[in-house]
Amino acid sequence: MEGTHRFSVPLHHLGAVVCFGNVLVSPALMARCAEDGRTLVLLDRVGRFKARLEGPVSGNVLLRRAQHLALSDSTKTTAIARSMVAGKIKNSRTVVLRSAREAEDEQDEQILRATAKILARGGTRLVNTGDIDVIRGIEGESARSYFGSFDSMIRQDRSSFKMDGRNRRPPRDPINALISFLYTLLLTDCIGALEGVGLDPQVGYLHSLRPGRPSLALDLMEEFRPVLADRLALTLINRRQLAIGDFVERPGGAVFLGDDGRKTVLVAYQKRKQEEIVHPLLERKIPFGLVPHVQARLLARYLRDDVESYVPFIYR
Repeated sequence: MEGTHRFSVPLHHLGAVVCFGNVLVSPALMARCAEDGRTLVLLDRVGRFKARLEGPVSGNVLLRRAQHLALSDSTKTTAIARSMVAGKIKNSRTVVLRSAREAEDEQDEQILRATAKILARGGTRLVNTGDIDVIRGIEGESARSYFGSFDSMIRQDRSSFKMDGRNRRPPRDPINALISFLYTLLLTDCIGALEGVGLDPQVGYLHSLRPGRPSLALDLMEEFRPVLADRLALTLINRRQLAIGDFVERPGGAVFLGDDGRKTVLVAYQKRKQEEIVHPLLERKIPFGLVPHVQARLLARYLRDDVESYVPFIYR
């Protein structure tokens, strides 16, 4: 009920504040979030990005200069893009193979294992190319194959959550609506991770530069899409934590998560970020939600020439 006090949470327990719809935020809270470096994001009721509050620009100006200079170095640009796409393909293959092992239908298993082979070939092709357009082409082909077999990873209520290819702006079916919502949350985390180490989220290497586009954040999130967003979407559906009634169809055919569905996804996403995983490079356990920050720091070290290569995150 409006005006009712639900509960209180100490501010230092919050890593970020995400507001949906017409939510009033006091100037004092906005100032405190900016001062603490806490992300404050405004989304509309269906999860579309509207604005993001950030404090003073952080980081060493020399790091940002190195980031910008890397755009003129084709060797460095392609190396970063190739590593990020390689991480995405390997993590996509991990999700596909896990679903193949869990498949209850033999045909689904065969489809998924065939997709895994296609992804493996794409990863092999990456090794021998230094052309950024070829790298983008391999990423696109791998993504089409991956999403082309996405239905075979859905074990519950497949008729309601059938994916007829990837679509967005707006999503036109429940599974795309769910994935797009998770990608919005993940992108916000990647922007925060890059800004936290002093990098400019708009200057990327895999995604072309475009005014208002957080290209580097989109680059960084490629490694995490399969394991942090797609896998969570599959879990929510296959465990029946989400049902078709959690989605709303708008005039024109656009489909979005309803209020209850968004709450379910937000809680599950935060729990997923709190799970501990072993980072393959650090060789120690860290919360999943810190992995984008670790990768942003590794990227910064590569841009400063502190290390010989950028090593993508590979989920095991």
